[in-house]
Amino acid sequence: MDTDNEEVAMKKSRRRDRQSGPLTLHDVEALENSDSDIGLCGWVLVAFSILLMLLTLPISVWMCIKIVKEYERAIIFRLGRILRGGAKGPGLFFILPCTDSFINVDMRTITFDIPPQEVLTKDSVTVSVDGVVYYRVQNATLAVANITNADAATRLLAQTTLRNVLGTKNLAEILSDREEIAHNMQATLDDATDDWGIKVERVEIKDVKLPLQLQRAMAAEAEASREARAKVIAAEGEMNASRALKEASLVIAESPSGLQLRYLQTLSTIAAEKNSTIIFPLPLEMMQGFIKR
Repeated sequence: MDTDNEEVAMKKSRRRDRQSGPLTLHDVEALENSDSDIGLCGWVLVAFSILLMLLTLPISVWMCIKIVKEYERAIIFRLGRILRGGAKGPGLFFILPCTDSFINVDMRTITFDIPPQEVLTKDSVTVSVDGVVYYRVQNATLAVANITNADAATRLLAQTTLRNVLGTKNLAEILSDREEIAHNMQATLDDATDDWGIKVERVEIKDVKLPLQLQRAMAAEAEASREARAKVIAAEGEMNASRALKEASLVIAESPSGLQLRYLQTLSTIAAEKNSTIIFPLPLEMMQGFIKR
C-alpha cells in the first residue's frame, strides 16, 4: 500500500510540475511512454468523435488521415494535451475529428543572418559586427510546448549573445580570434535553447566593420611600421654589403693581377649593355714609365 501511495504521489507531483512550468526532456519521455490523462469527460468526447467518424464514412477518412513529409514531424493534441508517443512521422498518421489538432514542425537545418550589431568593446572602441547561425529542431515536442515561436526567439537570442560576447573582448581579440568567439557563441546559444528543443550547429562571424577614422589611424600605423621595417632591412643590407666589399678588397690586395681581371670583367659587362661611352681605367704602373721619361 505504501508503494502504491508513493507512485500516485509521484504522478501527481509530475503533473503539477508540468502544469506550472515548461516541459523538460524527462517530461517528454514520460509523455511518450504513458497515457494522456484526459478524464472521464474527455473519453466521452473521444468516443463521440469516433462515432461521428464512423457515421460519416468514407467522407471522414479524408479528414482523419494526414501525411507528414520526411523532414517534418507532427505534434498531435487531443483535447489540448499532447498525444501519447510524442511526435509522429514521417508518413501517414491518423487523427480524430473535433477532438484532435496537430502542428507540423520542420526538422531541417535553418540558417539566418544576425543583423549588424553596434558593440562597444572592452577597450572602448565601437565596431559593427554581423554573423550567421545554423540551427535545427532536435525535439519537436519541446519546440511546440515550451515556446511560442522558436525561430524568432533564437534570432533575438543570437543578437543579444553576440553583443554580450563581444563586449568582453578587445578590438585585437575580435579581429584575430573569430573562431574562438564563434565557438563561445555556439556553446552559449546551445545551452540557452536546449529547453526549446533547438540544437545550434554552427555560428560564424561574417564581417567586422570599423569606424572610418579608426581605419585611417590603423592604416597610418601599419604604413609607418612597414617603413620602419624597410629602413632596418636596408641598413642591414648596407652593413652586409660593406663587410663583403671589405673582404673582397683584402682578397684583391693580395693579388694585383686579380684587380686587372676585375677591370676586364667590368668592361665586358658594360659592352654587353650597348653603351656609346666606355670608360677604360688605365693602371698607374703604365703611366709611371711615361712620367720618368
